[in-house]
Amino acid sequence: MKRKPLFSVSILLLLVLISFVGPLLYPWDPFTFHKDLILSAPSWQHPMGTDRLGRDLLARVMRGGQVSLLIGVGSAVIASLIGLIMGVSAGYFKGWWDKSFVLIVDLFLTFPTFFLLLTLVSYIPASSVILIIVISITGWMGTARLIRSESYRIASQPFIKVLRIAGTPTRTIIFKYFLPLLAPIFFVSFTFGVSGAILAESGLSYLGLGITPPEMSWGSILSGGKSVMEIAWWISFFPGLMIFLVTFSLIQISDWLQNRANRRELSIER
Repeated sequence: MKRKPLFSVSILLLLVLISFVGPLLYPWDPFTFHKDLILSAPSWQHPMGTDRLGRDLLARVMRGGQVSLLIGVGSAVIASLIGLIMGVSAGYFKGWWDKSFVLIVDLFLTFPTFFLLLTLVSYIPASSVILIIVISITGWMGTARLIRSESYRIASQPFIKVLRIAGTPTRTIIFKYFLPLLAPIFFVSFTFGVSGAILAESGLSYLGLGITPPEMSWGSILSGGKSVMEIAWWISFFPGLMIFLVTFSLIQISDWLQNRANRRELSIER
């Protein structure tokens, strides 16, 4: 039996507190230039050092964490909900709707997701809201396919057939019987979606197509340090560390949720 991911949950909570509560307590401003502190190494005064314009890096990492986490969670919520609606509809109604679903998913999967992201943001000025929408549009297919597959299995169960023959409203069947059984898959997909969205935003920002100055994210901060990495390693290291910790923690939580869902399914079948 896999242990609860308490360490990963603790890391996530700590990063959320640092990002959203830290700026209220930390004295340095992420936008203020200090010409005497350009590329200062980490110290007691500046725990993560400063960047090329003398701005405190910890303050910027806190501010960037707000943007990266909001984009990650917002994108995952929208993509997971789209995937849930599309997948349940295809698995329950079948017929022409299921054929349309397969066609739409195949069309989206024809293009590699990251290149589709690059294409979309190349023509749309990037902002937090735009990135959430774009990442959501390109990230719902995996969840939808998993939900569709599981919905097919649930729809074939005898008790669902009895409910349909008895004339139970479709809304009642879906909300009372389908959604509780689909909840584990939904939450696993959601946690993967958060980490995937943060990585996608970071990749776009690293290429200069994501969050634009003066706003910042972990990806844009990391990108800003690539030109001085040999003499100021800390500029790219600390935002990269934040991205790694969030992604690693979410993967651990997803793994635990998946194992729990598999055990529950086995116990039901027995």
